[in-house]
Amino acid sequence: MPHELDIINPATEETVATVPVTSPEEVDAAVRRAAAAQEKWAALAPADRARLLRRFADTVDAHLDSLAHLELLEAGHPLANATWEAGNVRDLLHYAAGGAERLTGSQIPVAGGLDVTFREPLGVVAVIAPWNFPMPIAAWGAAPALAAGNAVLLKPAETTPLTALRLARHALDAGLPEGLFQVLPGEGKVTGAALVDHPGVAKVVFTGSTATGRHIAARCAAQTKRLTLELGGKSPNIVFADADLEAAAAAAPGSFLDNTGQDCCARSRILVQRSVHDRFMELLEPAVQAFTAGDPADPDTRMGPLISAAQRDRVRSYVPEGAPVAIRGEAPEGKGFWYPATVLEGRPGDRAAVEEIFGPVAVVLPFDDEADAVRLANATDYGLSGSLWTRDIGRALRVSRAVAAGNLSVNSHASVRYQTPFGGFKQSGIGRELGPEALTAFTETKNVFINAEESS
Repeated sequence: MPHELDIINPATEETVATVPVTSPEEVDAAVRRAAAAQEKWAALAPADRARLLRRFADTVDAHLDSLAHLELLEAGHPLANATWEAGNVRDLLHYAAGGAERLTGSQIPVAGGLDVTFREPLGVVAVIAPWNFPMPIAAWGAAPALAAGNAVLLKPAETTPLTALRLARHALDAGLPEGLFQVLPGEGKVTGAALVDHPGVAKVVFTGSTATGRHIAARCAAQTKRLTLELGGKSPNIVFADADLEAAAAAAPGSFLDNTGQDCCARSRILVQRSVHDRFMELLEPAVQAFTAGDPADPDTRMGPLISAAQRDRVRSYVPEGAPVAIRGEAPEGKGFWYPATVLEGRPGDRAAVEEIFGPVAVVLPFDDEADAVRLANATDYGLSGSLWTRDIGRALRVSRAVAAGNLSVNSHASVRYQTPFGGFKQSGIGRELGPEALTAFTETKNVFINAEESS
């Protein structure tokens, strides 16, 4: 096991930091510290937990620029994107803080007495975050878990631990108890495995590949451990002939090129009704070309590099020599893990049409009618998100109900709002994050019956 992680700037290939890794012994010590802190945290009045979480949010807000700069360095995200991500952490902390005082049980009518339920925190929660959106997805698990009275151990991805470490510092600065929110950098197969297997960890929240999610699910099942999984996606973008084609084409590039396509929600399958296919492609090409790739610090940059050389090689494998490239953008040459925006003319069985690429590549597939569109949209093992474009409200409702995905947008590509639930069907995951019920996913329901009958 390495003693340090080298953090590489994917735009320059330069080492920007080294971070000590967390050993299994250190994981054990961290769990013990977290358990002690959690007991005190859960004993606080909900209003006091809410106040400290709002102070944490305000501390994040005061450091948005520095957090965004770290995200730019470790993940290669354009500055505007990274700033939005830091702001999302702030907003989610505020939202979760509000839930701390609204996490209620219920009173159930029964004979002979009073029956009430309580929402009890689980204890210590492990959040294993990915490299594609290091800050927001870490907060998706950490914020509601903390608000519900739990302690959080966050294991960031090996390539992107810097913002997580900074967030932990801001939590302490805001007054959260020491040990309550700890960041444990390290490799998944060592540090992550130690967290998943530790008997003192009550729940695991994992975002990442479906293959790794299955492995973690099996290890949690062996311990009857609580689990939330947000896994892969191969989302459809369905464009009907009656849609506003100009709007659909203008919005399409952002749906699969944002974050350089490293997004589980990427609409990387563009399904276009055959009668408007050619016109849509004419409109799509300039929109793709306008999605400029370059220096993440340049405010005009809309697309940064891929996270690593290995990820670039993976993306390249889906576009071999002679592939049916319909549109190709430009990318910088020289240092950096760059790959150009690419649109392929595909067939339903093509590898690029069924597997998650996780890069700036989309496949266009024509369809004939509504039933054909639904069939193609559902012809995947995944079911995370998707979009459909139509002016027919009846069609929008029918297709939204028929497509097997957890998050759908009509005439839009917005998948994620912290106020609404997020999660997938099929191989895209288990459970839901975000939204008004996010806190309950980090609690157990306790039922208490109080006998009210008179004793004889």
